[in-house]
Amino acid sequence: MNKEHLRDLLKQVQSGQMNLDAAMGELKRLPFEDIGYAKIDNHRCMRTGVPEVIYCEGKNIEQIQGIVRRMAQYHDNILATRASPEVFEAIQKTEADCQYHELARLVVIHPRPVEKKGNIALVSAGTSDIPVAEEAAITAETLGNQVNRIYDAGVAGIHRLLHSCDELFEANVCVAVAGMEGALASVVGGLVSCPVIGVPTSIGYGASFGGVAALLSMLNSCASGVSVVNIDNGFGGGYQASIINQMVVRGQGAEDRGR
Repeated sequence: MNKEHLRDLLKQVQSGQMNLDAAMGELKRLPFEDIGYAKIDNHRCMRTGVPEVIYCEGKNIEQIQGIVRRMAQYHDNILATRASPEVFEAIQKTEADCQYHELARLVVIHPRPVEKKGNIALVSAGTSDIPVAEEAAITAETLGNQVNRIYDAGVAGIHRLLHSCDELFEANVCVAVAGMEGALASVVGGLVSCPVIGVPTSIGYGASFGGVAALLSMLNSCASGVSVVNIDNGFGGGYQASIINQMVVRGQGAEDRGR
């Protein structure tokens, strides 16, 4: 339940369109709704501004459909991550109003246009890293952020990255997505004054150990201001970037009002 839904509920009680018993029934489901295999956090949108995100891997089709069905009653722009085409088809049967981003394996349920604010620079080292980068980008855009994509700009051809320095300098936060040795996060961190979020990917040959090499490289970065999320966690990188960018936007707004 988001703030708009709660406000509408209270207005219905105030106007007499809904009686107190019906309103109490709605409010009982406000903290969470227990449907047996999941406890849906209906209150999360009010606490964080973002509805609970559905992680699809490990859930069967019926569970995903049940969660979507309940959440769609109250929320727009619901994110379902790690969704295969088969999962999308199942979601679509439950809620036709949804959009699939196949490269990112991400479904947006009840997609609604939002004003995209601020500036997030999202850099991927190689073309193979783009699926993880797109998960980060679409997550951030769905949450109301302007995202500037800079793809295939890894350190093996560092002139490609340096060509985009102006775009990096203008960003409120940068997301660096890289596999192999994961050096991109350190290089970006050494160029910019804003926070850098490293997203290691599992792309690489044997001794990359499925992204562990990139993860350790980013964790041990000598560039200040670099933080790191888990391997292939584009969603986490995009969400964290959104929080930082939105804080900057609010701060700029407060500063403008104070003038």
